[in-house]
Amino acid sequence: MDWRSLRATFGRRFWTEALKDLLFAAAVVVVIMGLLYAYTGTWPPFVTVEGQSMLPNMRQNDLVIVKGLDRAGVSTYDEALPAGYRSFNDYGDVIVYRPFGDSSKTPVIHRAMYFVTEGQPMWPGGPPSPHDGYVTQGDNNFLYDQSSGISLNQPVKKEWILGVAAFRIPYLGWIRSLFG
Repeated sequence: MDWRSLRATFGRRFWTEALKDLLFAAAVVVVIMGLLYAYTGTWPPFVTVEGQSMLPNMRQNDLVIVKGLDRAGVSTYDEALPAGYRSFNDYGDVIVYRPFGDSSKTPVIHRAMYFVTEGQPMWPGGPPSPHDGYVTQGDNNFLYDQSSGISLNQPVKKEWILGVAAFRIPYLGWIRSLFG
């Protein structure tokens, strides 16, 4: 079927309206993305949960909206506990970071447990911290990321943090994961 026969079949008005609808949909997507960026201050403004380390508070394929550090500070578990501040059903903020700051590594989404300064033990009886940073742990894990292969002996530097989890949309990350 060629262009002329399609045009004859559907008529010029059909194609004009279809093009207008397509342009309107594209404009809506651009506006939504702009609003998301304005709210989060980071790009991309969301991540997909991969794995089960944050169960029961985040599930695999949840889409998590992430706020940049300039929009949201990090409150650790230790700071939040006495204040009663909870995020995703537990104390402290959930952060998204790149292990060792390596952009080729998949970002990790885990809870900031406490902040350590250089030379301070990363946990009772643990090795001294080589630099300032956050000790992190998945809600479904028994070990800190710094005592496992995730971020071995390296607390999370602020510059490694992509953002703080703001809220989640269940299962919507599955659609995002289809595109890479």
